[in-house]
Amino acid sequence: MSIAIYVLIGLIALIHIYILWFEMFAWTTRGPKVFRNFPKDLFPPTKAMAANQGLYNGFLAAGLIWTFFIKNPEWYQNVSIFFLSCVAIAGIYGTFTADRKIFFVQALPAIIALVLVLLK
Repeated sequence: MSIAIYVLIGLIALIHIYILWFEMFAWTTRGPKVFRNFPKDLFPPTKAMAANQGLYNGFLAAGLIWTFFIKNPEWYQNVSIFFLSCVAIAGIYGTFTADRKIFFVQALPAIIALVLVLLK
């Protein structure tokens, strides 16, 4: 695996660990500051839903971290493609349903990493 792919996958995993923390533990405190276009009174009643989303982001991070331990090149590529595709799709969906900046934070890095993995 090239260094660029390692760095991108690591960065994407760290972003998803941050999202896990944010959605599971800081939704009502940081949420209104991050999602300024949402009404502030929306955050307390959606705390459990956000925590559920955070857990899913943790699974994405775990899958990406798993790729660092896969020695078989074919398995490495397949697992990387799967989890990077999941991140890209989630980011694109979030771009249209929540906030446009999600594309640049979540989807674009995953798409770039996915292209690099596919070209390798």
